[in-house]
Amino acid sequence: MSDNQIKADAYRESGVDVEAGYKSVKLMKADVQRTFNSQVLSHLGGFGGLFELPEGYQKPVLVSGTDGVGTKLKLAFMMDKHDTIGIDCVAMCVNDILCQGAQPMFFLDYIACGKNYPEKVATIVKGISEGCIQGNMALIGGETAEMPDMYSLDEYDLAGFAVGVVEKEDIVTGANIGEGDVLVGLPSSGVHSNGFSLIRKVLFKDHSMDVQTYVEDLGMTLGEALLTPTRIYVKALADLIKPCGVKGMSHVTGGGFYENIPRMMPDGLCAVVDTKVIEALPIFKFIQEAGKISSQGMYSTFNMGIGLVAVLPPEQVNSFIKGLEEKSEKPVILGSIVKGEEKINLCL
Repeated sequence: MSDNQIKADAYRESGVDVEAGYKSVKLMKADVQRTFNSQVLSHLGGFGGLFELPEGYQKPVLVSGTDGVGTKLKLAFMMDKHDTIGIDCVAMCVNDILCQGAQPMFFLDYIACGKNYPEKVATIVKGISEGCIQGNMALIGGETAEMPDMYSLDEYDLAGFAVGVVEKEDIVTGANIGEGDVLVGLPSSGVHSNGFSLIRKVLFKDHSMDVQTYVEDLGMTLGEALLTPTRIYVKALADLIKPCGVKGMSHVTGGGFYENIPRMMPDGLCAVVDTKVIEALPIFKFIQEAGKISSQGMYSTFNMGIGLVAVLPPEQVNSFIKGLEEKSEKPVILGSIVKGEEKINLCL
């Protein structure tokens, strides 16, 4: 028996299976390589991911974002379904950097688990790879850490890190938003990746619901509706941001409308949103009725059917909407910018 085999056996006895790690990498290799492009200069298994900056930028600025999936992971555990949770992880990072006007370049992931089941890890990474393809990014690195003393054997945590690039003069900050500008929303696919602590309390603790229960109004099981992956808006928006003069963008995540729209608003201005034009998705109506939650409470927690909000000058609205509709998007004019100190006013 070789010294390496002896060390591997000793490590396995402590709860960490090195061989499973090798198998995970082998299983995920094809999915990861699907995301590669000519700017990727490294290979899977190196100590660092190498990515060449695209040409044509005069003063390139790197834009980065990191995030996880939160307790939506609990739904993946309950459903034993792990093929889409990686899309959520990518979306939470890449939608954020998109809001600064960045063109995404590459992504790295981190999976921490109680036990490395190679097939499960490969399935998670398959979802991450799909998210990267949707976000026009290369998956150039990652880490799977087996930590039996930190996590239950069947559980894991998932986080990611995205990097994009934008010309310095084209950074979208919201600083030039002005009175009379228009708010346009892009539909979400569902709950996305926020509010799941409240969802689990309302649906599974208070009402003892089952994820496998088919719900007529949802057209699927409750678990399937809740696990619907977060939308990635890169392909819909990236080539419209500069031509349409987009001034600000907000990714509607934790804190809903009340927390996220003000993040792009300059002082002295208020975004007036008419919620009557928002067609709340059935899953939100289901949650609201089950929890007897007020409309204000819902808009303080969830996206309610609008996953991203853009602000642009009124003369650009038609071309912006046309560009989105050509990509089969269904944008919604949500309201406009007025003078005010509140930064957001939801007409409920």
